[in-house]
Amino acid sequence: MCDYSLHNVRSRPARVGEQLTTYDFGASTRGFAASECEGLAVCLRPGTELAFAEEVESMRGGLLFWRRKPIRHKTAIFRQINQDNPYVHHDALEFPDGEIVLLTHLCKGQQATVLQLPVEARAVMPEPTVQRQPSYVMWL
Repeated sequence: MCDYSLHNVRSRPARVGEQLTTYDFGASTRGFAASECEGLAVCLRPGTELAFAEEVESMRGGLLFWRRKPIRHKTAIFRQINQDNPYVHHDALEFPDGEIVLLTHLCKGQQATVLQLPVEARAVMPEPTVQRQPSYVMWL
């Protein structure tokens, strides 16, 4: 999924093994961009696993003072949070220690590789029942 603020940006789904870069798409929204085109947003599905080239850094602060904060992890799982509020950012990363950070708070220019996409739920079709004939014939 791509955050609500990226709906007017060209995008495509993520692929396993590809390199992504955290990118500032403007209007205070950061997300993942494709390596082949910086302005192309790459959308992740909840449950996608990522590995970063370096320890992740985010920007924390308030209206006037922002500072870099190291997260000290190199892996994360993509999540969607705050689904009940349509006017806030939803795209986030969950780190191994349970910390959840909005994707828009990550420092730009960080490299990540898509390790694994989530399994899609599919409808299970019941096995057809087959009437088996005996393998022998009795003669009377």
